[in-house]
Amino acid sequence: MADIKKPNQINIELSEDIAQGVYSNLAVITHSSSEFVLDFVRIMPGVPKAKVKSRVILTPEHAKRLLLALQDNVRKYESMHGNIRNADKPSGPVMPMTFGGPAAEA
Repeated sequence: MADIKKPNQINIELSEDIAQGVYSNLAVITHSSSEFVLDFVRIMPGVPKAKVKSRVILTPEHAKRLLLALQDNVRKYESMHGNIRNADKPSGPVMPMTFGGPAAEA
C-alpha cells in the first residue's frame, strides 16, 4: 500500500541522545521585542552555583502557542491525576535569584 501524506503532516525525528531529555528544576524566562529566551537550569541543594542545561529561543508568536499548549496539557493532566500543588506558594525556602540581566519570571 502506498503511503499517502497529508498536506500539513510533519515528520519529526527524535535522536536517541535528545530523547533522553534534560532535567530542570528552574526556568528563567527573559524577552526582547523580537524573542523569548527560556533557560532551563538544574539547581542542586547546597551548591551555590548552577548552570543552564538547555536554552530555547522562541518568537513571541511561538511563545504564546507554547503557553496555550502548556495550559491545555495542564488541564488534561489535572483532569486525570488531580490538581497540581500551587506553585505560587513555595513549600520550602525561596532562593534569591540574581543573574544580572533583565528581570525574569519562572
